[in-house]
Amino acid sequence: MKKFFICIYIFSMMMLISSCSKFLDRESQSILPEESVYSDEKMILAVLANYYGRMDWGQHLADPGSFALLDEAAFSSGGPNNMQNFGDAIWRVYDYTFIRNLNEFLQGVKGSTLGEETKRNYEGEARFIRAWVYFNMVKGLGGVPLVGDKVYNYEPGMNPGDLQIARATEQASYEYIIEECSAAAEMLTAEKRINSARANKWTALALKARAALYAASIAKYNARTPDVKTAQGEVGIPASEASRFYEIAYKTALTIIQESPYSLYEKNADKGRNFYEAVSSKGNEEVIWARDYKYPGQTHPFTNNAIASSVRGDIDANIVTPILNLVEDFEYTDNRNGALKLRDTNGDFIYYTNPQDVFANKDPRLYGTIIYSGADFGGTAITYQAGVRYLENGAWKIKSGTPGAVESPYGLITSQDGPTTSNDQFINKTGFNIRKFVEENRDASTRGRGSDMWFVRFRFAEFLMIAAEAGLELYKPQHEIAGYINQIRTRAGIQSLTQVTLQDIIRERRVEFAFENHRYWDLKRWRIAHELWGGQDTPTATHYVLFPYKIYAPQTEYHGKWVFEKRKASHTMYPRYFRYQNYYNFIEQAWIDANPKLVRNPYQ
Repeated sequence: MKKFFICIYIFSMMMLISSCSKFLDRESQSILPEESVYSDEKMILAVLANYYGRMDWGQHLADPGSFALLDEAAFSSGGPNNMQNFGDAIWRVYDYTFIRNLNEFLQGVKGSTLGEETKRNYEGEARFIRAWVYFNMVKGLGGVPLVGDKVYNYEPGMNPGDLQIARATEQASYEYIIEECSAAAEMLTAEKRINSARANKWTALALKARAALYAASIAKYNARTPDVKTAQGEVGIPASEASRFYEIAYKTALTIIQESPYSLYEKNADKGRNFYEAVSSKGNEEVIWARDYKYPGQTHPFTNNAIASSVRGDIDANIVTPILNLVEDFEYTDNRNGALKLRDTNGDFIYYTNPQDVFANKDPRLYGTIIYSGADFGGTAITYQAGVRYLENGAWKIKSGTPGAVESPYGLITSQDGPTTSNDQFINKTGFNIRKFVEENRDASTRGRGSDMWFVRFRFAEFLMIAAEAGLELYKPQHEIAGYINQIRTRAGIQSLTQVTLQDIIRERRVEFAFENHRYWDLKRWRIAHELWGGQDTPTATHYVLFPYKIYAPQTEYHGKWVFEKRKASHTMYPRYFRYQNYYNFIEQAWIDANPKLVRNPYQ
């Protein structure tokens, strides 16, 4: 048998072994013969660490700019951004080198001298990772070639056609992912992993539930985009399959809810702080799987790029900042309309005593997700001030300045944290900063150090939401559906629902999972991305920002108070435009040249 050699990028222990919480990468290139790898568990763990480190797709912390492409945040540093359309390859994954590596790993483990139970666990872990790779390919491309466990090798004289595989249908691709997750779940430990960085039984079931939900949604809602399909089903799933996939998602989510060792994080009585900790505190009981980092050895620039000016540890800040669109989708605790109360019924400004008062009684998850004016971060109050509104000859005027500018008699003109409309680098342009996934350690915002905050991929709240959504589509009783979603809302500190609609699901997922790489894929599977991001100047396609102004008007009742102006973002030049062709990534011509059995996606 031909001997294969495996190039191992040995990572310093990232999050592994039952007694060790870390197995993060420190690159060391060693070429070792196959038998050496699979006779040594430390080498196997190094290979697995390499695999876990190769899966940063979609929005992720090593690419802060990825968070500014949707309707959650905007590019805020430097000059205006001219993005309008979504690219045909956005977040596309087509990685058969990875699939081959995993299949070689599976062959090596099965043929090793390790104990049967040990081999079974490693096989389950590799099969889960392989299912995750396929899932990330399929959600962007639709059906893809499914190679199973086979490792293809070209020998001189072979017919190349024997190595070429046609795309499976989108339905078959999702079914394969679901089947692989079921098999992996039977092989993997049910124990909670330290720092949730490696897969276990519940991680495999989590992917199974999510994949089934995606397949069900596409089957049900592709009728909204009837031309987004191919003749042989590489894109598009028959509507008749929706209920079956919803049932899988529903039952799998219930298994996680009822049997797993995970639960909603509820350790802090402060609801806003509790939500931040639920996502950002490592090793907590809510997070099922995360992309972990560890200083020193492996960090990322997200805190450095997203942090507010007044608490930064380096020159960088405000490269990506939240927009008002997201802020206003967080409800009030007693009012489901989350629009900020900026003006009265006559259209006049409402005056607030303190800058944080405009956010009073908002869903506490807003605090845990976004830094708004008057909120604290790491013990420091962050106050956004775009300028001063003052009276001159009976008329209101605005004075603004560079961040930190002070001028007599007004005092501070524009705060260090902005916002401004300038083209200066590292200056806030939206009136908010991201809190979720931003580390409170000031050193983590420096270029030299970076942050080791993890990125959450699966957490318990998602499966309550999947149970609610799948239950709704399966016509389960409303009290049951509301029961799942209300666990999340009660934890958040907002009013319970008695009736749940799909619009409630859409909104709840938007605020609960902001910045967690769900929004883009959710709008695609529901087939509403082209409606919300239609390329026109509409409330959902246009980015909005919030500019706070302090009042300078001595001897008046307004003096020292605050008003807030909602305006279009100065640095997002165009409304977001999601076209029908964006529902699936394009198939590269180079792929077709190598494999003529591939067919193109719609609109290519």
